[in-house]
Amino acid sequence: MTRAGGAGADGGALIETCGLTLGYGKRVVLRDVDLAIRPGEIVTVVGPNGSGKSTLVRALLGVGRPVSGQVLRRDGLRIGYVPQRLAIEETMPLTVGRFLSLPRPVDAAAQARACALVGAPGLEAVQMAELSGGQFQRILLARALLMAPELLLLDEPTQGLDQPGVAAFYRLVEAVRRDTGCAVLLVSHDLHVVMSAADRVICLNGHVCCEGTPQVVREAPEYRALFGAGTGGALALYRHEHDHDHDHDHDHGDGNELGGRGDGGDGCGDGHGGAAHGG
Repeated sequence: MTRAGGAGADGGALIETCGLTLGYGKRVVLRDVDLAIRPGEIVTVVGPNGSGKSTLVRALLGVGRPVSGQVLRRDGLRIGYVPQRLAIEETMPLTVGRFLSLPRPVDAAAQARACALVGAPGLEAVQMAELSGGQFQRILLARALLMAPELLLLDEPTQGLDQPGVAAFYRLVEAVRRDTGCAVLLVSHDLHVVMSAADRVICLNGHVCCEGTPQVVREAPEYRALFGAGTGGALALYRHEHDHDHDHDHDHGDGNELGGRGDGGDGCGDGHGGAAHGG
């Protein structure tokens, strides 16, 4: 079930899921997911291929029907979406400005502001097919920002970028959050880069394996079981010092326990609350 108007039990959430189970046909790919996204926070969703990450994004966008459970959205919630991939025919004459005006016209001044906001000024007359990978992703983000979203959904937006490009894109996401105040739900497999930008990390593998601040999740046995073996020790050395000011007003919670959101749970009120589910 997907519905608007219900802030649900967690009145502060922009969007939340309660007991959400998703699948295709008779195959369940994600089970019993309880999560809430609040104004101004960056939440990173990680998990191996086939863990249900993109399926969760589709459900939050209202695509398809859940097997069970529900998605609750704040009334009138504006969502901006950057897809995992977008193929544009190289021979198609499509400028950045024209792309930004799909599906509805956007005036030149608004296009210029959006391009400048994402660090891609002056590209409006350039053909989409001529953009570099990093420029292309910035323009996708600019298009998502044109509707002044309260929530940005980014589904593995850095596929195909090199490591410096990935790091630059996620610094941009932090800057967008700082400048616009929007919340961000970011799906990624770039763990050591993405986690440094996250207020919370949710680890999926068919269910919520673990959840918490980056510092907490990196120590969780469920997380290490999923990702520790293939990282060449990088995760063991990674630390995210979270004592700086993000210049935005939202409560991080205390983050001292797995699943400890510091605000009394995820608002679903069904006892799932903690995200330290067994792996």
